Amino acid sequence: MISFPRLECWNDVTQMVTVVAEVDKKRVLCRISLESLRAKFGVTDDKYMQSVARHRLDIQEAARKLIERNYYEADGSVLIQTHDL
Repeated sequence: MISFPRLECWNDVTQMVTVVAEVDKKRVLCRISLESLRAKFGVTDDKYMQSVARHRLDIQEAARKLIERNYYEADGSVLIQTHDL
């Protein structure tokens, strides 16, 4: 089972938002870049977390599909790209 607690954060260094998924009681970090948020949702520089909240269901669905297909990065995270949304 995959669930999404409301745990999100912004990383200034990587310019990515991380959304947490719980998969069989394990946490999986699902990352989406500011570039992808801009391309898909028209996000401005200072509104990325508001955009994540507004488009939460789309982001979670993209993460769910990647997890179900076992598209994990080497570190165990999931990278959501523009074409996944």
